[in-house]
Amino acid sequence: MKKKTTTVTFKGTAEQEKKLLAVIEQYKGMEGNLLPVLQGAQEIYGYLPIEVQKIIAAGLDVSLTEIYGVASFYAQFKLNPDGEVAISVCLGTACYVKGAGELADKVTELVGVSAGETSPDGKYSFEATRCIGACGLAPVMTVNGDVYGRITGKDVKGILEKYQ
Repeated sequence: MKKKTTTVTFKGTAEQEKKLLAVIEQYKGMEGNLLPVLQGAQEIYGYLPIEVQKIIAAGLDVSLTEIYGVASFYAQFKLNPDGEVAISVCLGTACYVKGAGELADKVTELVGVSAGETSPDGKYSFEATRCIGACGLAPVMTVNGDVYGRITGKDVKGILEKYQ
């Protein structure tokens, strides 16, 4: 299957930008300010789109490269918004050895997005996560916060049909 383009249109509001600028101002000039500003930005927007990263870079007088480097390094930060159907597959050790890779491949096949991406229409997002603490149910997939355990690739289609 050919990979789809995953450009999602940024829909920030003036109110959100005002909140972000207040967070930037609160931490401006402080040592180690980047992480709390990125955390605050993600709380405001739900993720860290390039438009928000540019505002932070300008506000803190740091390079966009540094912002992106930190945002893409830490698993707590999301660079894409959640879709209407937010799918996660745990790739922690217990899940991985029990077949989570097959689940991830099936999700990509069915919804057309790879881990870390959101479909252009905003319908689906897919994240590969680390341990979610449900090792006894391995392998585990979540959809909009609902947990599905002890599943195989054959189960994925039926699960996702519930969210159509």
